[in-house]
Amino acid sequence: MTRMVLGVEYDGSGFFGWQWQEGGLRTVQDEVQKAASRVANHPVTVICTGRTDTGVHALEQVVHFETAAVRSERAWLLGINANLPADVRVIWVQVAVEDFHARYSAIARFYRYTILNRPTKSALQRDRVTWCHAPLDAGRMHQAAQSLVGTHDFTSFRALKCQSVSPMRLMYFVDVYRQGEQVTMDISANAFLHHMVRNIAGVLMAIGVGDKPIEWTQELLVSKNRQVGGVTAPPYGLYLGGVYYPEKYNMPKHAIFEKLPANAQRFQHET
Repeated sequence: MTRMVLGVEYDGSGFFGWQWQEGGLRTVQDEVQKAASRVANHPVTVICTGRTDTGVHALEQVVHFETAAVRSERAWLLGINANLPADVRVIWVQVAVEDFHARYSAIARFYRYTILNRPTKSALQRDRVTWCHAPLDAGRMHQAAQSLVGTHDFTSFRALKCQSVSPMRLMYFVDVYRQGEQVTMDISANAFLHHMVRNIAGVLMAIGVGDKPIEWTQELLVSKNRQVGGVTAPPYGLYLGGVYYPEKYNMPKHAIFEKLPANAQRFQHET
């Protein structure tokens, strides 16, 4: 059996998340599995780096699957894409190196949260950005976010029904910046809890409009209480942006990961 690795891009607005579900609900995993199975000529199970929720997008989700089929990387790329719907695309394919695993080999994940900050909603970006009509101070948001960098208990920033054994996560960086009408949050950690990015975005937006002080993020970390953690931001502006792996796996690299600390590779995935 050969382990194939794929980079997958998708518009999550038409899906009930990544994870396959009973009842015929449309999911990204189901579409990718069906397409890959047709090319392989046998059923395959696709394992992803991290599941995304309903309405969440991916600039690059990383997945792998096992196959007995012998195909070139180009044949896998063209064949799978020919069998995918228009809102999902495989952007690269390669054979796995050594013991590569899409989830457990990852050192860091990168998410991007985009906010359209203007008085009116967008007709063109309605499912791809979160809209905020009140003026946001991106500088305040960035300053507030810096208290999240490092290893912390993120209980205040995870969903109440989060199933992760530990709330401890290592946050590598959080950058908030404005480009015209758009405010963007770039965030990277070794792993994320359920709704963690959206909860952080909700907190920073409350600080950005002036409803809460800059110190609120630090206060929430100390409280370890989700019930005082603010509103969960909508999914529309959230993108899984990329995944960072040790050099030995020879995976594509994003420029965003140049921000990672020099010692990042010594950290391992935490469940």
